[in-house]
Amino acid sequence: MNFDLDYIEKLVKMVSDSELTELTLEEKESAIVIRKEKEIVQAQAVVPQAITAAPAVAAPVQEPEEKKEEAPKGKPITSPMVGTFYMAASPGAKPFVEVGSTVSTGQVVCIIEAMKLMNEIESEVSGKVTQICVKDGEAVEYGQVLMYVE
Repeated sequence: MNFDLDYIEKLVKMVSDSELTELTLEEKESAIVIRKEKEIVQAQAVVPQAITAAPAVAAPVQEPEEKKEEAPKGKPITSPMVGTFYMAASPGAKPFVEVGSTVSTGQVVCIIEAMKLMNEIESEVSGKVTQICVKDGEAVEYGQVLMYVE
């Protein structure tokens, strides 16, 4: 998907000037997300295997703090879509998996809510969950690593 700079600038201005808090445009495996957080409007173009900030953003984009951790162990399970990550089927329910849990191929490991639809995410590998990279209720992007299985 190809968005030109003028189009992105118009979308950012529209979100900034309106009561909208988020605007997402998706086409096949690409998307652009424009999100207003505390009076700062951010735009992101989401493409397979890469997340880049659009140059049309006037406000500074905060970079996540670097964590000094060991390299992740195992194979990543990534998000197939933009949405909200949930570790359990409902609030207060037992999580599908925890660090140390053993999973098998095809087992549901989490839910991603997208456009009011709950999408069960299944493991593509068998093994032990070594790390969960996302907090319950956190927004995730396409291709973002959710957890590692060794």
